Amino acid sequence: MIPETAVLLLFVAASLLSVLSSRMRLPYTVALVLGGLLLGGLHLFHTPVLTHDLVFNLFLPGLIFESAYHLSASAMWRDRLAIFGLAVPGVFLSMVVTAYVFLWSSEYLPHLSGAVIPLAVALVFGAAVAATDPISVVAIFRKLMAPERLTFMIESESLLNDGTAIVFFSLFLTLAEGKAVSIAHLGLDFVSEVGGGALLGLVIGWLGSEVIKRVEDGMVEITITILAAYGSFLLAIQLGYSGVIATVVAGLLCGNYGAQKGMTASVRMAVNIFWEYIGFALNSLIFLLVGLTINLLDLVHIWALILAAYVAVTIARAAVVYGMGAILSRTRAKIPLSWNFVLMWGGIRGALSMVLALSLPIGLPHRELLINLVFGVVLLTILVQGLSISPLARMLKVLGKNESDQKTEVQRLRIFLAQADLHELEQLQKEGLRDQRALKALTRYFEAEQQEASHQLQQLDKPDSNKILQGDFVRLYRRILLSRKEKINQARSEGLLNDISAEQLIVDIDAQLLEIASQPEVVFARMTDVEEDKARA
Repeated sequence: MIPETAVLLLFVAASLLSVLSSRMRLPYTVALVLGGLLLGGLHLFHTPVLTHDLVFNLFLPGLIFESAYHLSASAMWRDRLAIFGLAVPGVFLSMVVTAYVFLWSSEYLPHLSGAVIPLAVALVFGAAVAATDPISVVAIFRKLMAPERLTFMIESESLLNDGTAIVFFSLFLTLAEGKAVSIAHLGLDFVSEVGGGALLGLVIGWLGSEVIKRVEDGMVEITITILAAYGSFLLAIQLGYSGVIATVVAGLLCGNYGAQKGMTASVRMAVNIFWEYIGFALNSLIFLLVGLTINLLDLVHIWALILAAYVAVTIARAAVVYGMGAILSRTRAKIPLSWNFVLMWGGIRGALSMVLALSLPIGLPHRELLINLVFGVVLLTILVQGLSISPLARMLKVLGKNESDQKTEVQRLRIFLAQADLHELEQLQKEGLRDQRALKALTRYFEAEQQEASHQLQQLDKPDSNKILQGDFVRLYRRILLSRKEKINQARSEGLLNDISAEQLIVDIDAQLLEIASQPEVVFARMTDVEEDKARA
């Protein structure tokens, strides 16, 4: 069977699985992996093999750019302590903890591995499973209205820790192959790869954005973003830098500078839709291929060692997340305790870990064992954590709103829409260009809709009206702070404020925005107490 036909059949399978997962309320990526396992067991047709070159040349640049393009650079910088802490020192700590916990636990299961695993090889395993791939988690969170900051942290951390994990993987692999390398040399290589990738991504992202600003053709602008995505990744790899970091920086620049300054609203919408589809298509194929690549029979023989590796990975992730939470607990960027567990449990591993394992050189000691261990850990994280993250987050009251709150929001929005429609009809009536009878008929209809929505709103049971008040208060306060930030930047651009003063004001606003995102009830209580004190005075 020709490869084109196989790809077409994979898309058919992905579409069917998407419908089934929606009907069964199953995370889409979990359904794809299960479908891939089933297709792989049935051997219905020959499929492409999940290889290092396929993922690095086709899947990874598109997926990384799509995520980075839609992220807010200012929000990432505002939450930089948590995001960069989890993505750089957090990833390194996770690798080390994973390696040592795995080595300790595997000592009790030597008959399954056939030999004692050296520390350097265990570090390679730790690096391979360090990168998180929380696509299914982010999709669930967006659907169920999780806190915006929590969803943003999970997605942005994943983008950065991919690059960190790949760089550490190559460095630890050098040690595992028996090459003499000093700690200073490893540190210099890390800084060189990450720094070089960031600089290259900055140049390509800026050049792409400048071209976008100077053209007015939507198709050309989409093409420029494609060139920025794949060009930054492939050029960085050729020069020995981090392709992931280069693409992240290029995506952030194109999305936050090029799109905002150089695209019209219609073109921006077209580019967004294009990259959203690219993300859907690439994710569908890669998770199907993950399921097709895993051989369950190979994993069954070492199930106990895989379980030990999974426990080691989970402990390492918990140590990093809770450790970072403790460090930030005394700052305005603190992470709520219930979020720590969700951040830890949402650290699902995916295709990148498998590809890193498949890229191990043939002569590396315990190569086949490492590949099966990584495959087993990936499968367990997808199935165990992917299926349980939603109910656990609901239990911790991190996800979703109660039914009464949702109905209240719907009726309030119906009233708002009816009022806006009535206002527009009033303006049209003054113009005198439309049939007055049609305008009056529509006016009566929307007046009735507004009255009916108001009646429904009054009838709703509101056991916790203070919660609704708090939600409105926080949203309004956040809106005002963002408006202040825009006015400060405008004043700076017009020369009314120097850079130092502007940065001081913006830093203070960013701190308040972080506090609202992580502790809305604290901000609400403090500010309403102030108002009550003023009223009493």
